[in-house]
Amino acid sequence: MTAAFTFPGQGSQAVGMGKALAEAFPAARTVFDEVDSALGEKLTAVIWDGPGETLQLTENAQPALMAVSIATLRVLETEAGFSVGRDAAFVAGHSLGEYSALAAAGSLSISDTARLLRTRGLAMQKAVPVGAGAMAALLGLDYDAAMAVADEAAQGQVCQAANDNGGGQVVVSGDKAAVDRAVEIAKARGAKRAMLLPVSAPFHCKLMQPAADAMAEALAAVTIKTPAAPLVANVLAAPITDPDEIRRRLIEQVTGTVRWRESVAYMAAHGVTRFFEIGAGKVLSGLVKRIADGAVGVSIGGPNDIAAAKDALAASA
Repeated sequence: MTAAFTFPGQGSQAVGMGKALAEAFPAARTVFDEVDSALGEKLTAVIWDGPGETLQLTENAQPALMAVSIATLRVLETEAGFSVGRDAAFVAGHSLGEYSALAAAGSLSISDTARLLRTRGLAMQKAVPVGAGAMAALLGLDYDAAMAVADEAAQGQVCQAANDNGGGQVVVSGDKAAVDRAVEIAKARGAKRAMLLPVSAPFHCKLMQPAADAMAEALAAVTIKTPAAPLVANVLAAPITDPDEIRRRLIEQVTGTVRWRESVAYMAAHGVTRFFEIGAGKVLSGLVKRIADGAVGVSIGGPNDIAAAKDALAASA
């Protein structure tokens, strides 16, 4: 198997995502119905009709992106013959996408995943008062250089690498003043761009510990099964399959770095040549090209992508 199935994170959401799939394929509609039922509300109305600012809320964006990813996968299974257990050497997801990956691999039920992501979104938003934290993208610096910037900027506050996305793109997160300092230091050290991100909380840093505690409680109450394909965990950039370790790493992920560059490099080094990005957007497919020479990113999010995905899977068999 030379394919990996990957799942996007927050920032890939857009009003209307998944609607064409649900209208064209009953398998997709069933997933959206299940998510609505699990949450006790019509999240699909927000996903398909907006308004955009309501979809952008972390508590909505996280389960919404998962719903679109799993709906897309169900269509790939029924229409293109995809099988996670047979066709994926690994599954992986960017931040919340890790939950989508686990649902895709049968490790978590769709209903449990929807509720976990609603809890995660609310807990991450509540962990830090609005305006007290920030995140910034440092472009054109490698990971070590970005880490040095974060360390210098901290000055007794929190400033750490939240996402190592690859291609010279590192996101730092922490106290607002420290992140502001990191932006200025990065510019002085030759970053192509350094800019604050329009986010509502400082994700993937120590300030998120209250959210990690909330997720520890929520994850203790759900069943986690052995996934059909190994999960390359965000915090390890290495594969895991043990349910207890999966639970532990999901808790660590709330405050830990999303090691996406290393995760993709690991999968490429272990034979993966095609990375199928399943769900909304094309962010991960773009990053693949910058991280792994010769690897192909295939984004699948709408009805027109299904036939092409089938051909791409056959080429990777």
